[in-house]
Amino acid sequence: MPTPETKRRLVILTEGRTEPVGAKTAACVIRYGSDEVVALLDSTQVGKTSQELLGIGGSIPVVGRLEDAASANTLLVGIAPSGGKIPPAWRPVVLDAIARGWSVVSGLHDFLCDDAEFAAAAVKHGARLVDVRKNNEKDVATGEGFREGCLRIQTVGQDCSCGKMVVSVEVARALSRGGHDCKFIATGQTGILIEGDGCPVDRVISDFLNGAVEKQILANQHRKILVVEGQGFITHPRYSPVTLGLLHGARPQGLILCYEAARPHVMGMPGVKLTPLAELRELYEKIAGAVEPTRVIGVGLNSRLLSPDDAERERERVRKELGVPTCDVFRHGPDELADAVLKLQAELYDRR
Repeated sequence: MPTPETKRRLVILTEGRTEPVGAKTAACVIRYGSDEVVALLDSTQVGKTSQELLGIGGSIPVVGRLEDAASANTLLVGIAPSGGKIPPAWRPVVLDAIARGWSVVSGLHDFLCDDAEFAAAAVKHGARLVDVRKNNEKDVATGEGFREGCLRIQTVGQDCSCGKMVVSVEVARALSRGGHDCKFIATGQTGILIEGDGCPVDRVISDFLNGAVEKQILANQHRKILVVEGQGFITHPRYSPVTLGLLHGARPQGLILCYEAARPHVMGMPGVKLTPLAELRELYEKIAGAVEPTRVIGVGLNSRLLSPDDAERERERVRKELGVPTCDVFRHGPDELADAVLKLQAELYDRR
């Protein structure tokens, strides 16, 4: 059984959803994580590679059975079905991994350790069950103790799954590469898997959400810059509470607005129109500004659905409309957004 000190060698379960959006956890763990990924597990795509299906990962193979990834020691659930429940068809795969003595890591709302069958099997085979979303947050926010010299930046979105985590990681890493004292604050399962710490805010009881976010800020504000991963979006019919709790718990002074160009409607809700970016900017600034003056300092453009030429036209359109730096962190790199963070830092602190 791999211990916490053992380097994990992952098989990532992406069954039936090995594509960039459905398997975004898998794609981001491959792109940013420190663990070795041995294989993806998807019986519908056997023989293909991660690069072919996710656009990242090179020759990492897609296998249909755990025995075809013999060097692995950990099964990671790399997709998030609606409601965060474990589909019945996955249970044999999880039990197979447990029987091999592997660790099983999941970010779902259904906890592995609360499942009687999984828990009993883990005890029998000496396997370790890791529920990334499990937490015991019970502190309310106080709004006190924020250090003036720590700049707080938060990504916000026009929709779910539009690039908030990716932009947060890319900007934080760009700042760190430039010699700036910066940390990425993970607030979702994938970010936590990448960073190794953070808080799964969508699993925190609502009364304690702001406090859980505040706790992350206070614990890390010895750093000069914190880049907080956004969740949901403020007008989402389902997930708006977590967005509001993040804004008021983190009290960001700067926001990076993220969206996917050419997305026709709110993901999974065809009858719900997307709020225009200019309206969203005003809404985010007013709602966040109720507890801390803030403004949108840049836009993270997800242009994966556009041709290169169309992406450039969209970039220029948004730059003109909102008057802030705009870029796709994959196509253009994150430096333009990182520079916007440094400009705000200089404005707020360096001139005092």
